Amino acid sequence: MQYKRLFDFPHYQLENFPREDALVSKVNGEWVKTSTESFVEQSSAISRGLLRLGVEKNDKIAIISSTNRTEWNIVDIGIMQTGAQDVPIYPTISEDDYAYVLNHSESKYVFVSDKEVYDKVMSIKSQVSSLIDVYSFEDIDGCKSWKEIKTLGEDKSNQDTLEGIMGSIDVEELATLIYTSGTTGRPKGVMLSHKNISSNAMISATRLPLELGKSKALSFLPVCHIYERMLQYMYTYTGTGIYFAESLETISDNLKEISPEVMSAVPRLLEKVYDKIIAKGTDLTGVKKKLFFWAVELGLEWQPYGANGWWYEKKLGIAKKLIFSKWQEALGGNLLAIASGSAALQPRLARVFNAAGVPVMEGYGLTETSPVISVNDMRDGGFRIGTVGKMLSHTDVQIAEDGEIIINGPQRMMGYFKDEEKTKEAIDENGYFHTGDIGEIDAEGFLKITDRKKEMFKTSGGKYIAPQVIENMMKQSRFIEQIMVIGEGEKMPAAFIQPNFEFLTDWAKRKEIKFTDWDDLCSNEIVISRFQREIEEHNKKFGKWERVKTFELTPEEWTIDAEHLTPTLKLKRRNIKTRYENLYHKIYGAKI
Repeated sequence: MQYKRLFDFPHYQLENFPREDALVSKVNGEWVKTSTESFVEQSSAISRGLLRLGVEKNDKIAIISSTNRTEWNIVDIGIMQTGAQDVPIYPTISEDDYAYVLNHSESKYVFVSDKEVYDKVMSIKSQVSSLIDVYSFEDIDGCKSWKEIKTLGEDKSNQDTLEGIMGSIDVEELATLIYTSGTTGRPKGVMLSHKNISSNAMISATRLPLELGKSKALSFLPVCHIYERMLQYMYTYTGTGIYFAESLETISDNLKEISPEVMSAVPRLLEKVYDKIIAKGTDLTGVKKKLFFWAVELGLEWQPYGANGWWYEKKLGIAKKLIFSKWQEALGGNLLAIASGSAALQPRLARVFNAAGVPVMEGYGLTETSPVISVNDMRDGGFRIGTVGKMLSHTDVQIAEDGEIIINGPQRMMGYFKDEEKTKEAIDENGYFHTGDIGEIDAEGFLKITDRKKEMFKTSGGKYIAPQVIENMMKQSRFIEQIMVIGEGEKMPAAFIQPNFEFLTDWAKRKEIKFTDWDDLCSNEIVISRFQREIEEHNKKFGKWERVKTFELTPEEWTIDAEHLTPTLKLKRRNIKTRYENLYHKIYGAKI
């Protein structure tokens, strides 16, 4: 396969599938379309402007945006066409991490989306000696606008210089630095080449049911994360119009306005969607309520490819007509696939959404693999619940002796920026990247993830505990928003639990439980007893040594800002353990 450089993709779209709606953002309540032609023109103007500012090959330019938006994509392509590399940064990380990433990458310029991000950058600007200037997508007093660079690039007299630079860039060269959020320690700068990401985009395109030049996608997962970013290059390559959701809160409205064929999601979002649907069903009465829960129970038994037999399919047809058709309408009515990644998807969600005619396809990958390694695909028997699908073509996955998944292929990263030691730890002498995940490949080639190598632990009795497996099972409870299994070196596993406070407060009101705040609620004996029942029910699915013997409820939400979670919503286990040291002491009777 002839892989492209990432900045070739808009030009490829212009040649093959030009669109009026290549990139679409909502501005002041109106959807504003940018055509493929304008996308290419504006990106080149940014490139010419950056060259006039003195940007040179291999310079680093950071982009920090609170939302996905048209300007991000234009600037991204504009930077890469100059031979410089962009450094996307999560807007929600701490100011200290802003300073670290900007310093470590030696970024010369920063593009910001809005005043909040601008203020964070300005608070640490004096600590970053390489930083020359900051430009904003939105108009901010005292901050230069990104439009100034476009205006600088309107003069095309250096177009030949630009084209010469573009022609000299090889697919094997560095395209971007992506700093992994990391559950411990400082973020690492993952070096990804044009080939790393473009190969992933071009090959992944075969796994999504997109009609070339005609489909639409809704984009809302952070584009600073490689998953959504790779998908956006894939959309551009396949001539798919990219519509940017306004925010997480507006997704349901945006879906109805756009009616996309494809979107990406993380399991936590799908869990929230499911919980809201169930909450609406709970409010129904009489026959409507019975029908609703009959359909849901039916959906939870779903198997692909009609494996449950004709009678089940007959009943499912009735459920789709009476109940599930409304689920489809709520998601725009046109969805052919939701690509789920970033964390493990609960099998019940895969079953119920697919039964409802909302195809959720789970995949697997890491920043270091650009990111996709494997993904489910309903076509040609490529779908199996409880797995992350079959490997992409040209991807070589092996299971090491200790059960770790190792991978080589065109999507494997170049290494970690300025860190040969960590690169050698991650990539072995045969070129395989060690994922840190434990898994297995079945006889038909489906990959299954069973746990994180570093997160498994032993109890004092020498029994291995795989916390993620237990946590994913427990999170099926509507009472549980987040859970962290603990007990390394202790006599038994236990857990810290962050309740689903929205659901719990509604439940408590129905039960006429009086409380003043979440502290009060989490210490209520009736509430604790109800959580005990949930834990006991899910414990039945595990061996005696794996069962959560006791737990403590935390009376606060676990958030990114409070350092409970990474920007991709993974648990920062060390932080959580330290934060709830008093609860740990209460469980085990000893200091951490």
